[in-house]
Formats: sequence, structure tokens, C-alpha cells
Amino acid sequence: MKIAYSPCPNDTFVFHAWAHGLIPGAPELDVMYADIDITNSLAANPGGPEILKISYAALPWVLKEYALLPCGGALGRGCGPLVLTANQEAAGNPAALAGKKVAVPSERSTAYLLFRLWAAQNVPGGVGEIVVMPFHEIMPAVRDGKIDAGLVIHEARFTYQNFGLTLLADMGNWWESDTGLPIPLGAIIAKRSLDLDEIANWARASVEYAWAHPEASQDYVMCHAQEMSPDVAKQHIDLYVNEFTRDLGDKGYEAVTSLLSRAAKEGLVPEFDLSLLK
Repeated sequence: MKIAYSPCPNDTFVFHAWAHGLIPGAPELDVMYADIDITNSLAANPGGPEILKISYAALPWVLKEYALLPCGGALGRGCGPLVLTANQEAAGNPAALAGKKVAVPSERSTAYLLFRLWAAQNVPGGVGEIVVMPFHEIMPAVRDGKIDAGLVIHEARFTYQNFGLTLLADMGNWWESDTGLPIPLGAIIAKRSLDLDEIANWARASVEYAWAHPEASQDYVMCHAQEMSPDVAKQHIDLYVNEFTRDLGDKGYEAVTSLLSRAAKEGLVPEFDLSLLK
């Protein structure tokens, strides 16, 4: 069975057990490691992998072919995307982004969707040019003055100070204060032609194995962690792998529905049948 997810610590931690044949009855996985921008594109094309990790923001384009699984993804609190700049005077000042060049990790990323919703409320006149680039290239580009600001995800929350960058705004704080809901980031989807309950059970079993045997995945996580330190990798896992990873639950589905309904109303994603989310 083909699956595509990122090499980030939360994904490798979650899927380590399944990818290494440690889940009884689960099929062997043929793993493709890919940045979120690539997996979002794979999901939108015919012939994509049976299972994928994509941005929640990309769901409306793929819900006829793929179903959202209730486990394995990334959704939580205090873990939202950050807007960073090299201009220390811009800290906490959204107006400083007006007309500026901003890098984002994917046009269909949840990070960019949150950013667009936030900017519509907070950046007078709107931002200027948007540039899509792999997330690990964004902070160096901001530091080197190639762009004015960058929207970052993943472990950048723990490392941006190493690049001499300043936090301009936290999209997660804005979303949580605006809605009271957790932040939907990355979704696990599977083709509707498959036994979705069975796949969800295997994914959940992989999550629970990871928690029960955290040391078992360490080598796998670190060999894909892109020169990340073990401490940062652990912080990454602790932040993004939580009870919503085990099961979205009512609050998780409410957060996803709220985000995508608002985005559809603003014309940022296609209109879709909300019942397809469950």
C-alpha cells in the first residue's frame, strides 16, 4: 500500500510502527517522503497514493476521491504557523506587511489559508507578492533579505531565533483567540474505495505504539530529521502529536469544519459538501 508523508518528526514518529511492520494485520507500506506542497499536489491528481498526509486546507479539492481519517494527523493548540521577519521593528505590527514580499510553504497549505484569513483582518491594503518555497528554505531567505517575511511551520517555532529573525505574528494564537478552537494543520486521507475503518484502526495502532515505545522510533525519526537536533525533534513531536492525533473527536471536527466553512465563504477554497468530512 502506497503512502506519502513528510520526513518531519511528527509523521515519522506516528507511522514508524506501521512502516516497519509492527502493526498486526496491517499491509506493508511503500513510503514516499515528500514536502507538504508535493503531497497536496499528489492528492489532487489521479493515481495518487492510497494514503496521504496533506494540509487541511487542501481537503476541499480532494474529498470526492479521498476521505479524511479521524487519526494520525496534526491538530492542536499553541502550534500554529508563524510570520517571521528580519525587521525587529515589525514585531507585533501586522501593518508592516502591507505590500511586502512574503514566502509561504504551499498555496494550499493550512498555514497559508490561516495567513490569508488573518491578513484580511489585520493587514491594511493587503500584502504584496506571495512566493511559494519549501518550508526549510524560508528562514534563510528571510535572513538573507531575499523576501520581506516568511510564513513558517514545523520546528521553525523552536529555531527561528537562530536565524536572527523576529516574530511578527502567530497564526495559531490568532485562530484560537478568534474561534476558541484548536488549529487544524495536517490531515491523513485515504482513498474512499478502501476499507476506511480498517485503515483508521491501523493508523491509530501506529500512534499508540509510538507512545508506548517512544525509543523504538528514535533512529527512524532522526535519520529523516534534516540535521535537526534530538531535543528539537522531541519538542516537535511533543507539540504536534497529541490526543487529536489519536482521534479528532467532536472538537477536532468542529475546528476543521469552522476553518473550511469560513474559507469557502471567503472564496479561498471551493464550496463542498460538509458531510464528506465524516
